[in-house]
Amino acid sequence: MFDYRYHALSLAAVLLALAVGVVIGVAIGDSNLVSSAKSGIVHDLSAEVSDAQRRAGRLQAQLSTQEAFSNDLYPIATHGLLTGRSVGLVFLGGSSNRVNDLVRSAVTQAGGDLTTVVAVREPLDLAGLAHSATATRYEALGEVLNSAHSLTSKGKELLTQFGALVGRQLVAGGALVTQELLSRVRGHLLSAFDGQLGALQGLVVMRADPAGMPAEQSQVSEAFESGMIDGVAAAGAAAVGVELTSTQPSQVPWYQGHDMPSVDDLDAIAGQAALIYALNGSHGAFGTKPTADSLLPKVVSDIRVGR
Repeated sequence: MFDYRYHALSLAAVLLALAVGVVIGVAIGDSNLVSSAKSGIVHDLSAEVSDAQRRAGRLQAQLSTQEAFSNDLYPIATHGLLTGRSVGLVFLGGSSNRVNDLVRSAVTQAGGDLTTVVAVREPLDLAGLAHSATATRYEALGEVLNSAHSLTSKGKELLTQFGALVGRQLVAGGALVTQELLSRVRGHLLSAFDGQLGALQGLVVMRADPAGMPAEQSQVSEAFESGMIDGVAAAGAAAVGVELTSTQPSQVPWYQGHDMPSVDDLDAIAGQAALIYALNGSHGAFGTKPTADSLLPKVVSDIRVGR
């Protein structure tokens, strides 16, 4: 249905051939390279360039047709798959308006509602979190690093447990959600919050590369993030990791390491379709990058060939 990568690659090859032809043609035009064979070579090159132009035109037309077909078929393939479901979006690190818009559009198209959008502040504000968690075991979050600024084993365990609690409370909802720890620490934990806390049937996760953080802060974030994903899973919500085709370095290996389905081309129609099917239970790494198992979940491929 959406797999027009072959045509795109073929078109790129044709355009490369055109470029090579132009370069060779310019070289032949150099007075220092004039030879008796010039006319024949120019004639052959002209014929090849004309043929390449025709092929490029045909491939571009095929690509445009497949793109139009994909855009028309996408709403049919995902219609109603998320009807009545509430979905959340969490950014681990920096947020992205573009990703927010893409996820909202995809979820809405499938009949669902994007009810909660949050961004976790990273590096974590350990002192602020500890203060907000006063009178709970998590007031010790301010002591997870030792005097050498290294994460202690007990500190890692506490951060993982804290993350798991946050993950459960983020997706579980309930009448007392405003009185739970997540609501208490929200100001120090989250850099952005839109919507409302409530029961979620699915959670889209966009992780930022932590490479720019000091090593100890990166370890802190990893422990918290791992715990949070575990907490979401324990609460029974489907979590799906996403990124754009331009995301570098890719976070798909991290998603795979946490047993999450992933989509590496959210900015493509195929990626948005894959997201909906992943939220609906399909598992795997979907997209166009080397880490992908396939462009789309098998169920979409079956629809494409009419099975």
